[in-house]
Amino acid sequence: MQDETGKAAAGSPANTVQNSLHLNGHTVTQNGHNQTVTPAPQPQSESPPRGSTPTPTIPREQWGGKYEFLLSCIGYCVGLGNVWRFPYLCYRNGGGVFLIPYFIMLFVTGVPLFLMELSLGQYGAAGPINVWKCCPLLKGIGIGMLCVSTLVCLYYNVIIAWTFYYLGSSFQSPLPWSCDAISNAALCGNGTSVNSSTGKVLSPTEHFWNEKVLGVVNSEGLHDPGPIRWQLALCLLAAWIIIFLCMLKGIRSSGKVVYVTATFPYFVLIVLIIRGATLEGSLQGITFYLTPQWSRLANAQVWNDAASQIFYSLGIGVGGLLSMASYNKFDNNVIRDTIIITIGNCSTSFFAGFAIFSILGHMAWRKGVPVDKVADTGPGLAFVAYPEALALLPGSVFWSILFFLMLFMLGIDTLFGNMEGITTAVLDEFPQLRGNALHKSLFLGALCFCFYLMGLLLVTDESTSFVKTSST
Repeated sequence: MQDETGKAAAGSPANTVQNSLHLNGHTVTQNGHNQTVTPAPQPQSESPPRGSTPTPTIPREQWGGKYEFLLSCIGYCVGLGNVWRFPYLCYRNGGGVFLIPYFIMLFVTGVPLFLMELSLGQYGAAGPINVWKCCPLLKGIGIGMLCVSTLVCLYYNVIIAWTFYYLGSSFQSPLPWSCDAISNAALCGNGTSVNSSTGKVLSPTEHFWNEKVLGVVNSEGLHDPGPIRWQLALCLLAAWIIIFLCMLKGIRSSGKVVYVTATFPYFVLIVLIIRGATLEGSLQGITFYLTPQWSRLANAQVWNDAASQIFYSLGIGVGGLLSMASYNKFDNNVIRDTIIITIGNCSTSFFAGFAIFSILGHMAWRKGVPVDKVADTGPGLAFVAYPEALALLPGSVFWSILFFLMLFMLGIDTLFGNMEGITTAVLDEFPQLRGNALHKSLFLGALCFCFYLMGLLLVTDESTSFVKTSST
């Protein structure tokens, strides 16, 4: 029923249809037009309590420039394995033919996984554990990364301690593992010595490595680890102190250190390649390094070694790459960085072989033996075969200092990445540590000290065999 003006009378059905509804805090009629715009009363329980203040968001650090991130990742990937593992794998698996499965594995497995890890860290802006907030079910992956990084830090810094010991010994003239040293006069009289415990014939370099550095001749096995070798314990302490100082301010300090530690090894490699090319017999070593054996491509072990070297060298799945990428800007070109880092890492491995085998070829020429008689892998190449070759060069003290300084910087850069993965994961779980520089420094110092104490178990007479096995 309508009145004379055409308006609906009160209480009529038309009036009921146009009853107002409260939507989103406003009174709205059902025909879509606002009748009155009045905010709906808010529940009293939703108002914040008096005197409460919102928790401040602690800003996350970022790299000072794109070159700091690139150099940090290159330093993390280019490690000791590029110098002592890849050249040996290359000549053992068919010389130049090994490059075919190596680069196939790089582009099929290495580059995609490397890109995925960098992208995940950059997009999530979090460490190995907290980045899985997108899928909490996968948080165990981050914990696994943390455990692997911890184990790597323990044994890797022991290798840096060995490098420290050799670096300090290199300042002696003549070198203590050369035949010119007075202590080796009896050993070099017949050219060799015999290990009384094993009966194995040792050269002066092997004598220095096994008895002076490791002391493995003093142990009967794992059941008899022997005492802690105080020389290595001091070198290990110095290594952890350097790590602590370089990472004291996070990426703001380590990002500056890599300008030296990531570039100096390339300078040394270039110098060693040039020096090696001028030596007699160097061509014999290079030929041994690159001579192709096409039949090796049918061997599955060759492909397995290529894949393992890619994972070992790029450091995929450990958490270091993910953590370093988490400090990038959100719009950083991660595809460009992936290509530069992966290609640069694998190219370094290839060219390091020239520096290694040119000088090993000279040593084989001096001894009148085939190159395979002096070539070795793992620590045996870096601490036995190559130092023996350097001892034969004029100015051996200089070349030895240069070589072990290069190994030290290669190891430090890789350890930066692993330690960054651990510290980033912890700081993300306890963000209050980021806002307090003192607490953050105390945490880093306590972490390094705990790692040092655990590392003492790896500098006894017998436990060094575990480190040698892990690093090959």
